[in-house]
Amino acid sequence: MVTLDRVYHASYTLKNVIRNTDLIRAQNINSDCDLYLKTENLQITGSFKVRGAYYKISQLSDEDRAKGVIACSAGNHAQGVALAATKAGIKSVICLPDIAPISKVEATKKYGAETILVPGVYDDAYKKAMELKEEEGYTFIHPFDDEEVIIGQGTIGLELLEQLPDVEAVVVPIGGGGLISGVAFTIKSLKPDCKVYGVQSCGAASMFNSIKRNCLETLDSVATIADGISVKTPGNITYEMCCKYVDDIVTVTDDEISTAILTLIEQQKLIAEGAGAVSVAAVLFNKIPVKSKKVACLVSGGNIDVTILSRVIHRGLLKAGRMADITIALSDKPGQLAGVSRIIADLGGNVVSIYHDRADLDIDINACYLRIVMETRDHSHVDEIKNALTSAGYTLV
Repeated sequence: MVTLDRVYHASYTLKNVIRNTDLIRAQNINSDCDLYLKTENLQITGSFKVRGAYYKISQLSDEDRAKGVIACSAGNHAQGVALAATKAGIKSVICLPDIAPISKVEATKKYGAETILVPGVYDDAYKKAMELKEEEGYTFIHPFDDEEVIIGQGTIGLELLEQLPDVEAVVVPIGGGGLISGVAFTIKSLKPDCKVYGVQSCGAASMFNSIKRNCLETLDSVATIADGISVKTPGNITYEMCCKYVDDIVTVTDDEISTAILTLIEQQKLIAEGAGAVSVAAVLFNKIPVKSKKVACLVSGGNIDVTILSRVIHRGLLKAGRMADITIALSDKPGQLAGVSRIIADLGGNVVSIYHDRADLDIDINACYLRIVMETRDHSHVDEIKNALTSAGYTLV
């Protein structure tokens, strides 16, 4: 059973292995609340996952240790299992979906695990891991639907309450539900009046749908930049615990997640992966009632691939109105580009790229399309530039 005594035992077991991650104040993200960030993105292995994985492996019998362990993961649980198994002198095999960021795959190998890439998403990797478990006799370390894993994640709740005893709301990312199950159980056991909110990506809202419809639901497919919470089916244990201990679950879009990642970089100098930033996105875009409350957002991981990060930053800039992409239909004659550039420059916009197209079949033979990408301050600044161009007689497409 998941009990408070066992969460305290996990905290003792982990004390010489993990970092007691900082809780930092972040006033600029949402001025309506007193916001703090629990920085599990700065945990060893770059994610909270090492807590549950290490505690689970620490409780294995000698017989199970001798068999070796197998796990499936989008990356963060993989690293936690690999590290814990290596420290315990146990063989580890990890099945990862082939969409997992390269950085996570390589990090898993460096921690000492044998890795197997499986076509598809987490659930496909899970199926492969179960096949190997039966064939080879490995001990399976579930990433979320396991009581000891949940207990390990619950140690975050203990730390939070020690760091911020008067916290009024805690916001937690949800994939399969192991993290929020442990955190919500611990917080509700020690501080029942504290609200616990879960956040999922719109493209992988399996727990959100399950809770709203009062039955465990499996999604046909998932699609989100938050690969760490890209789960088709929540756990049986975690579903029951979310029903009991979580106050509400909301969803955020990929654009909102991208904006949250960019906000954490610019304002807090923190790198978060998509799964780690969903909690911040929910507060940033007022998805949950946090006005005038003391709120803690759990930034659950920071293992984002650099190539994905560049795309995420671009999306975040567009979402925040910091970058704009406009297309103008022009008569193909001298001076047109200079006129457009002058208007943008006079209003403080900065043109970063231009594409001039005369060949489009949908325009007149003596016309052209001018596509401009520019840096701007915010959405109102973009609107100001668009209105000025329209007033000057230019046609925006």
